[in-house]
Amino acid sequence: MTGVSYAMAATKSGGPEVLERIELAVPPPGPGEVQIAHRAIGVNFIDCYFRSGLYPWPDPRRLIPGAEASGVISAVGAGVTGLKSGDRVAYTLPNNAYASARNIAAAHVVKLPDGISFEAAASVMLKGLTARYLLKDSYELQPGQKVLFHAAAGGVGLLAGQWMKALGVAPVGTAGGPEKCTLALSHGFAEMIDYGQDDFLEAARRLVPEGYHVVYDSIGKDTLLTSLKCLRLHGTLVNFGQSSGAVTDFRVSDLAAGSFHLTRPVLFHFTSDRKWLERAADELFGLILDGRIRVQIHSAPLSSAATVHADLEGRRTTGSTVLIP
Repeated sequence: MTGVSYAMAATKSGGPEVLERIELAVPPPGPGEVQIAHRAIGVNFIDCYFRSGLYPWPDPRRLIPGAEASGVISAVGAGVTGLKSGDRVAYTLPNNAYASARNIAAAHVVKLPDGISFEAAASVMLKGLTARYLLKDSYELQPGQKVLFHAAAGGVGLLAGQWMKALGVAPVGTAGGPEKCTLALSHGFAEMIDYGQDDFLEAARRLVPEGYHVVYDSIGKDTLLTSLKCLRLHGTLVNFGQSSGAVTDFRVSDLAAGSFHLTRPVLFHFTSDRKWLERAADELFGLILDGRIRVQIHSAPLSSAATVHADLEGRRTTGSTVLIP
């Protein structure tokens, strides 16, 4: 039986104002799919990238953003095993999460253990699994290594700071403003650089004169080339976003200054491996349950998605924001 959902969608690319509420028919789940009644939906910069047109839309006629959510399975399609109606679940997958209900391939869904709330799950599936691949797959951090992490007070940064501390690393972070720096210091970062007050290259070199083993950069245009100058010989720069815009002036020869390594990983290339997804989610949920990672969550109605996008792009947010249908 086809049901009715509502979603926040756009019919043209642009600013946050293009997001509008629509009614959405939700057919029964097909083979290999489950239907999820959403309880919480995560908000991420990738949602803004798609909405603005920076990333191409899967369907040029309409976009429903949203790459992570949690909820309860309300129906199961043919051939699905290991999941049933009533299961508490979460997932991360590009687009279509800004809706009260949806169908999704069961291969992308993980069960939630007792003790993990819907809000916590929706706030960490994308950001927490991103932290996991950053710290263990893109560059395998070792205790005592020197790390510089940009946007330390953001959703990924606050999770990564705590995870790095659990790994025996004392990271240096950057953020804009004393409040954000204080927040990051309370979430695992050993030192903070306020780029609103300090030149981050000068401050980073003062804190670690020998250079960093790895720099994690999700800002892009405004920081990437300077981030390279923070590395020690043979250091690694992990670029995983471009909140300030695309990098257009990078040349491969820039890596020759220190025999640097550069990688641009994408979360969904990791989560497409079901074994990796299950292992990484179990590890993430375990760190939350044992208290080594705590999640800072702000919630807002799904209908206010445009306002939330404006705040995110204006760098007026900290931690993770979830939308409640």
